[in-house]
Amino acid sequence: MQARAATRADTAAIARIYNEGIADRGATFETEPRSAEDVLGWFDGAHPIIVVEHADEILAFAATSGYRPRACYAGIAEFSVYVARAARGRGAGRLALQALLGAAGEAGFWKLVSRVFPENTASRKLLAALGFREVGIYERHAQLDGAWRDVVIVERLLDSQYDVGSAEECIIT
Repeated sequence: MQARAATRADTAAIARIYNEGIADRGATFETEPRSAEDVLGWFDGAHPIIVVEHADEILAFAATSGYRPRACYAGIAEFSVYVARAARGRGAGRLALQALLGAAGEAGFWKLVSRVFPENTASRKLLAALGFREVGIYERHAQLDGAWRDVVIVERLLDSQYDVGSAEECIIT
């Protein structure tokens, strides 16, 4: 297996893997399948996307996206990791996320954040092993198929030598 930067040619494979995650109902609040065209919109030139492949087949992806529109948050990205059902438990998710950590740092991000369903133990173990910390729980964060779901909030600083700018740039309201 090897990780590499995703290209627009990978959008169909990324959509296929993401759609498996949507159908499984264990990793996202999304309920509608995504097309390759939908995934194409993720390629904004600012947010790294990584794929893991083996024998010319994409097994997993990890992607970053915008966190908040305010300038003071420009160095924070949300992230997600999805692995094809047939490839789960083989290390593809770890490889994708490890590569994403490096790519996000190189792209100028100082922190990655996400939310994970509490019962998604495989993801929580992976995140802990790669240095993410659980910082809290959003209770009743949203409904999935008519049921309220909690999420565990996770974060990881990418570099201890980051510059967050002045406090005046970002006043919490």
